[in-house]
Amino acid sequence: MRILMTGAAGKVGTLLRPRLARDGRTLRLSDLAPLETGPGEELAVADLTDELAMAAAMRDVDAVLHLGGQSREHPWADIVRANMDGTYVLMEAARAAGVGHVVLMSSHHAAGFHTRPPSGGELADYAFPRPDTYYGVSKLVMEGLGSLYHDRFGMHVTAIRLGTCNERSADTRGLATWISPDDLARLVEAALTATGFHVVWGVSDNARRWWSLKEAEAIGYESRDSSESYAAEIIAEQGEPDLSDPLHDRVGGVFTLKELGGSW
Repeated sequence: MRILMTGAAGKVGTLLRPRLARDGRTLRLSDLAPLETGPGEELAVADLTDELAMAAAMRDVDAVLHLGGQSREHPWADIVRANMDGTYVLMEAARAAGVGHVVLMSSHHAAGFHTRPPSGGELADYAFPRPDTYYGVSKLVMEGLGSLYHDRFGMHVTAIRLGTCNERSADTRGLATWISPDDLARLVEAALTATGFHVVWGVSDNARRWWSLKEAEAIGYESRDSSESYAAEIIAEQGEPDLSDPLHDRVGGVFTLKELGGSW
């Protein structure tokens, strides 16, 4: 099996590469710059918006994991080119090559202005779009393209609204939004074989989680990690989170404030 991984040089790609390695599997790594490849890896240097380069990168590919594009808030024109045009070129190349499965790395910023449901409920899967940035808008376009290519061309597509992926939860917000790299790899593995079209939250089964895992579990995801193992240390340093603060009450946290801050 050959999987094309776009954006392989980024943080998430770097975390996932060793975790997706399997006997009999080849990871074709695609990015703008050359990468050092290891066993079971091969390189395809390509700009997402370059139709010929993406067509070449897609040859003999069985599935796609799309991590590439602009990963932070940028001016509109930059976001459109890298994330919207780039995803269209990727999807069209996949369709032309007969690729059956595509996993799109969307973002919680596609639903950033949603708030915690009352009475401790969970924010539902497929939460209506409420983007908090141009970046969030681009992820909605990504999800829309995934839906279109499923319905029109029969491709199996899963869009993951990614939370906070690091080796460990680093702050009180992450106690709710964190997904471990191991859990993300498990979710990607489930998505690579899921049939149909799905939008799932990319989050570990944290004790303080408030984003639903029902759809992710329905495609076979099983979270084995929780941020609670870091909670005592983090709270001792930072204090108990104020759940009425937008940082904790809104999906997009600080990116829902008038003055943007932080990073993805």
